[in-house]
Amino acid sequence: MIFRIKQLLPTVILLFTIPMFGQVFDPAKGCVIDNNGECISNTLLTAVPFLRITPDARSGAMGDAGVALSPNANSLHFNASNLVFSEEQSGFAFTYTPWLRNLNLDDIFLLYVSGFYKLDENQAIGGGIRFFSLGDIDFTSAQGASLGTGRPREGEFTAAYARKLGDKLSASLSGKYVFSNLASGLNVNGVDINTAASFAADFGLNYRTKTKLGGYKGEWSYGLAITNIGSKLSYTRDNSVKDFIPANLGLGTSLKLDLDDYNSLTFALDFNKLLVPTPIAKKIAGSDGVPIENPDWDKTGEKGIADYREKALFAGMLGSFSDAQGGLREELREISLSFGAEYWYDKQFAFRGGYYWESAEKGNRRFFTVGAGIKYNVFGIDLSYLVPTSNLPNPLDNTLRFSLLFDFSVFTAD
Repeated sequence: MIFRIKQLLPTVILLFTIPMFGQVFDPAKGCVIDNNGECISNTLLTAVPFLRITPDARSGAMGDAGVALSPNANSLHFNASNLVFSEEQSGFAFTYTPWLRNLNLDDIFLLYVSGFYKLDENQAIGGGIRFFSLGDIDFTSAQGASLGTGRPREGEFTAAYARKLGDKLSASLSGKYVFSNLASGLNVNGVDINTAASFAADFGLNYRTKTKLGGYKGEWSYGLAITNIGSKLSYTRDNSVKDFIPANLGLGTSLKLDLDDYNSLTFALDFNKLLVPTPIAKKIAGSDGVPIENPDWDKTGEKGIADYREKALFAGMLGSFSDAQGGLREELREISLSFGAEYWYDKQFAFRGGYYWESAEKGNRRFFTVGAGIKYNVFGIDLSYLVPTSNLPNPLDNTLRFSLLFDFSVFTAD
C-alpha cells in the first residue's frame, strides 16, 4: 500500500498538465455531480499546496487559527505585521511536522524555521525557511517499468519587514522564493518534468486595542493577510499553460482576557479563502439530465484548455470572488473557518484546543485539534495533535507535532 502511494507521484504531477474532463455541473443543484446525481467536491486546485500547511504547533492546536494571534516567530507564516507588537525584542522557532505518519511513512516531513528581530519600537524584520521532504520514491511508468529513484522536495525562503503605522496599527510586506522539485528530469507519457519555481509576496495588516469585558482587562486584535501573491509556475518545459500558487485572503480576530495576575484566556477566529479561479466543469447537465458541452469551459476554442487555467495572475485573484459556476452559494463554500482557544497559567503553562471546518463541496477537511505548551526563561515547547471528524483521511491523522521557541532577548536583558 505504501509503495503504491509513492508510485502515484508522477500521475499527480500530470494533473497540472492534463485537464480533467469527467466532471459534470448541474445548474439546477448548483454543484458538480457524480453519476448518481449527488453533489461532489469541486476543490480549488493549485500547485505547491504545501505553502498553506500550518507550520507551527501552537496554531496547529488552535484549529489552524493565527492571523490575529499574539506574535511570535511563527507569525511570519500567518501575518508578519503582528511581529512589531511583540513584547520580546527577538525570537526564533523550529517546527517539525511528520507527514502521513498514520500510514507508517517515516521519511515524509515538513520543517519550518523562522525568526524575527525588532529594530526599534516601530520596526521589525523577520525571515523563514520551509522545507517539505517527500522521502525516497521509486518512480515507475504506467506499465510498471522502473524510472529510477528520486527524492522529491519543496521549499520556501521568506524575508519580511513590519512597521507600525500608529500606536494600534501595523503593516508588513514579505517577499519569498518558492521551488518544487517533484520529479525533475523524468519523462512521463512524453512530458518532460522540470523544477517549478515562483517569486511571491505577502501583505499584512494588524490592529490591536485594549478593551475591558466582563470586568476583565483584555486586548482585541484584528488581522488581514493576503499571502502567496506570486507568479504562476509550470512543472513541464511547455510553459503555454501555468498553474496558480495558493494565493490566500485571511481575515482573523482574537480576544485575550487577563482573568487575574496568573491566568489568561484567548479566543481566535479566522476566515480563509483561496484567491484562485474555481474549476469549471467541461460538461453541464441538460434539461433532460444528459450531459452536454459547457460553453463556458473554453470560449476561445484554442488548445482545448479551460479558460480558467489561462487567466493571468491578478485576473484570477480578483475574479475568484465571482467565477464559481454555482454563483454566490458556491463562493461562500470556498471560505474555511478556524476557531481556537488558549489558556495560560502564569505565562508558563498553556492548554489549547480548536476546530477547523471546510465545506464538503470544497475538500471537506474537518477536524478538532488539541495541544499544550510550556515556556521557561529562554525557551518554550508547543505540542499539537489532530483528531479528524470526517471520513476524509488527513495527512496529520493521529500525529503529534512540536515546535521549539527561543527568546534571545532574555540574554540581552541579563
